[in-house]
Amino acid sequence: MLDGILKKIFGDKNQKDLNELLPIVDLTNEAYEKLHGISDDELRNKTKEFKDIISNSCKSFRDEIKDLKNNAKSDELNISEKEAIYEKIESIHKQENESIESTLLEIMPNAFAVVKETSRRLAENGQLKVIANDNDIDLANKLDAVSISGEHAIWKNKWDAAGTAVDWSMIHYDVQLMGGAALHKGKIAEMMTGEGKTLVATLPVYLNALVGKGVHLITVNDYLAKRDSQWMGPIYQFHGLSVDCIDLYQPHSPERIKAYNADITFGTNNEFGFDYLRDNMVSETEGLVQRKHHYAIIDEVDSVLIDDARTPLIISGPVPKGDEQEYVGLKPKVEKLVSYQKKLINGLLNEAKTKIAKSEQEGIDKKEQKKLFEEGSLSLFRSFRGLPKNKALIKYLSEPGVKIHLQKTENFYLQDNAKEMPNADEPLYFVIDEKNNTIDLTEKGIDLISGENDPEFYILPDIGAKVAEIEENTADAQQRVELKDQMMSDYAIKAERIHSMNQLLKAYSLFEKDVEYVVMDNKVKIVDEQTGRIMDGRRYSDGLHQAIEAKENVKVEAASQTYATITLQNYFRMYHKLAGMTGTAETEAKELWDIYKLDVVVVKTNKPIVRDDQNDLVYKTGREKYQAIIQEIENIRSKGRPVLVGTTSVEVSELLSRMLKIKKLPHQVLNAKLHQKEAEVVTEAGKPGTVTIATNMAGRGTDIKLGEGVKEAGGLAIIGTERHDSRRVDRQLRGRAGRQGDPGSSQFFVSLEDNLMRLFGSERIAKMMDRMGHQDGEVIQHSMITKSIERAQKKVEENNFGIRKRLLEFDDVMNSQRTAIYNRRKNALFGDKLDLDIDNMIFDISNLIVVNAQQNSDFEDFKYNIIASFGIESPFSEKEFLEKDAALLTEELYKEAKDKYHRKTERIKSTAFPVIKNIYENQSNNIENIVIPFTDGRKAMKIVAKLEKVYETEGSEALKALERNITLAFIDNEWKEHLREMDFLKQSVYHAQYEQKDPLLIYKLEGYELFQNMMDKMNRDIISFLMKCQLHDPNEQTVSSAPSQKPRQDFSKLKAGREDLAQATQMNNEMAQQNQSQPVKHSPVMVAKKPGRNERVKILNLQNGETKELKFKQAEPLINSGGWQMVEI
Repeated sequence: MLDGILKKIFGDKNQKDLNELLPIVDLTNEAYEKLHGISDDELRNKTKEFKDIISNSCKSFRDEIKDLKNNAKSDELNISEKEAIYEKIESIHKQENESIESTLLEIMPNAFAVVKETSRRLAENGQLKVIANDNDIDLANKLDAVSISGEHAIWKNKWDAAGTAVDWSMIHYDVQLMGGAALHKGKIAEMMTGEGKTLVATLPVYLNALVGKGVHLITVNDYLAKRDSQWMGPIYQFHGLSVDCIDLYQPHSPERIKAYNADITFGTNNEFGFDYLRDNMVSETEGLVQRKHHYAIIDEVDSVLIDDARTPLIISGPVPKGDEQEYVGLKPKVEKLVSYQKKLINGLLNEAKTKIAKSEQEGIDKKEQKKLFEEGSLSLFRSFRGLPKNKALIKYLSEPGVKIHLQKTENFYLQDNAKEMPNADEPLYFVIDEKNNTIDLTEKGIDLISGENDPEFYILPDIGAKVAEIEENTADAQQRVELKDQMMSDYAIKAERIHSMNQLLKAYSLFEKDVEYVVMDNKVKIVDEQTGRIMDGRRYSDGLHQAIEAKENVKVEAASQTYATITLQNYFRMYHKLAGMTGTAETEAKELWDIYKLDVVVVKTNKPIVRDDQNDLVYKTGREKYQAIIQEIENIRSKGRPVLVGTTSVEVSELLSRMLKIKKLPHQVLNAKLHQKEAEVVTEAGKPGTVTIATNMAGRGTDIKLGEGVKEAGGLAIIGTERHDSRRVDRQLRGRAGRQGDPGSSQFFVSLEDNLMRLFGSERIAKMMDRMGHQDGEVIQHSMITKSIERAQKKVEENNFGIRKRLLEFDDVMNSQRTAIYNRRKNALFGDKLDLDIDNMIFDISNLIVVNAQQNSDFEDFKYNIIASFGIESPFSEKEFLEKDAALLTEELYKEAKDKYHRKTERIKSTAFPVIKNIYENQSNNIENIVIPFTDGRKAMKIVAKLEKVYETEGSEALKALERNITLAFIDNEWKEHLREMDFLKQSVYHAQYEQKDPLLIYKLEGYELFQNMMDKMNRDIISFLMKCQLHDPNEQTVSSAPSQKPRQDFSKLKAGREDLAQATQMNNEMAQQNQSQPVKHSPVMVAKKPGRNERVKILNLQNGETKELKFKQAEPLINSGGWQMVEI
């Protein structure tokens, strides 16, 4: 009602969006009519005309960029002048892109008309006949759609797409032109299933491919990527645009590089992300596969940017002793623990049933009745805390009034900060919090697994107390050291053991086979909860996957270390322009705008929807619900209609399959175990009387086409076996029926035992069913109930959005660091800004040495640091050092260091060049690359460079190669270690919430501190090596030949995968709930050793972000007040 009033006052956003797109439809159709009279050759020539218009519009920008890059190479420029030139280049690049977008808008109607006319001629004429060019002749050898006849090329309307025969018959509707315009403008086009989103994409893809900067079309799986590239490919290829698919080739192969250089590149979201990470690990520019990210269209955008975005892409490699794990050894203890808990819970549940039933009998004393009821409710609550997924418990909770008893008992024990909760948990061996996905051992559980032989098996030693005990009782200093080492070793072993035990407990208590994961090919594979597809390469984080592997008796994989990581959220935000298309984005419009600044435009259907969406049927138990579903399937099938049954898990799909087999009803199943049969199953699903059981979002991107006589019988019937947490998943399932005006129906069957109803359902439904005295098998059906369920879904969506946004806030910290380090790496790889980076490093180190030493008035420390970093003596006296301004000293030291570096490079060139000249003049016909060995006295490095280039630059190219290789080596090593530290920090900061501190703030502060330390160390190591390095041995031949072709980098030992953030999700969930319920009280946290009273420190105001620099004795009262926090000494 409120929405309707607001729409009347302010207007309907969707209608405003469509009104903005309508003029483009008219202009396109007007241009389309004019194209009917031109020849096929003239039609194809339109592409060249468009390219010329775009090229002319940005020629001045490209010329100016070229001139500026030439100017930047001058040795006479200082740091600030070079930086100003590169900033100007970046600014002109942005202006160029703005100019291109303006030009594309002008030619958009004409370009769309060309694509539409090409489609019409293929559909109506059966072919396109043009004078053959080199591209036609080349494609005739690769595509069955193209043939050469004399001087002509014939483009037929029949070809093969991923094994499916294509007979082109599609011409763009007006609504598809509107969708194409929305995609070009960088928006999300929501179009119903069956509205031809793949065809819609041909319009903006063609238009933006004319620019020549690459268009990426991203799909959710490799089948769709391969199919769509071959299905739509001939439309683009006829116009001279190149098309390829990265999923056809191996990572970092020459073929994949070629695929990225195509005008239009198809591929899966994961592969695009992994290629970006691998590109930031290569040591030669020839190894790069991706170009600058310009324009991308994401198919099924909600699945990619919402479902997949919170699980990071990870490139990982082996770690020392990564295969030394305790999971298999600890497994018997956990099995014993779980067995005892199950036995206890069964007893408690029986006790709860007996006492609650007795308390409801008549003729019992009120005090006794109250006592029985309270004891029974407590036993019920303990059963729920111990094993919330116990099927007997779930069944009992579906009985009248029982769920309300549980909720009241839970509320009692949660009040007053859950101070009574330990009493409730006392008899349990471990406690499960299902909503937050956490599990904790109780004292009783610790005693059970520790046993009498080793009572401290599961208890961490108190390090402070142990150290004090060793100091007090051990006189011998050497023995004290040995005892402390032994204590720390014991602590590390027990910490790892506790972690392994917790993960095993989760594996046994919270993760069910064929629900959260399946076991195939002797491996544990995660099932995507949204699509039901197997997530190949994805693993649960933090040892949980290894615990599940131990549980299922399959090979436990070795632990690995992260080398590079990024979330899809941050990967896709790198594109100049991003767009998406889906049938289900409207319910997530706020999230897509808040995170990606993507506006959702709901495009109308080509024909009105006539599907009958019926109200939900609500049953008390799952058994009643499934029996009703089987009866409904029998009833619909008897009318000759096909049925699609949507499930939320493998377990449910197999249960229904067994029930149908008992009834001897033929059917087909599509779930994670049968994923490879997806296309075949979906093709059969529209035939009369066919029963298909599939997960809710299976078959996305493949339409179910109705067989003969199905429309007359009533169309495809959709049956949902339960409501999903997300409304768009239910909308996706409904959308499988009723495509292009076809008849159909949809209905959801719900029970109070379903996850959504159990965890987030309204109490009113339970009370209503109890008051109405519903019997077994009876059902509630009303629009109010359906709306109530949708409100519950909305609450879950809001909670999930809070979790994802929280995760993004954490990842933004990593992303800013990743961007900075990858920019440095890119500068080193290409070499164009490397000299500027080296200048900046020398200046930053000079400043750091001067400021730190001057603050402490320590001239000796200053002299030591400049010898260690630059290998030079102090350029000024102690008196000058203490009296002069730090900025002047820094400038003077920087110049001295730069002069020293310049002298050293000239000396190396003069030593090496005679040898290089000799090799070039006498052996250049046989040698392409040369090896030049360098050392700083500790490390040795062999640099490979092109002989001709080194000769032409008189040795300068060899030194550039040295700078490049040294910088890349140190960046990669430091970044790898930094990622490990940041992983550890992220896990540890969540404990700050127990101290009433905000983990995100601490993560930002300490993350910045870690990154700054890493950058300082990396800069010092790079500059120290470059300053001190010499040719390896001037008495021997300094230069030797190298193989003519450089060996390719070996990525075979690296794993590309996705890590499921079960732990991070839980932690984010806790914090999201905490942030919504109460403000965080900030307390000071120390991020360094305690400074002396007169040492100067920097402090941060936690309320407004203000910083101050003052002596510690002045800062201490402010820090103790809780309003300020020390950030650096």
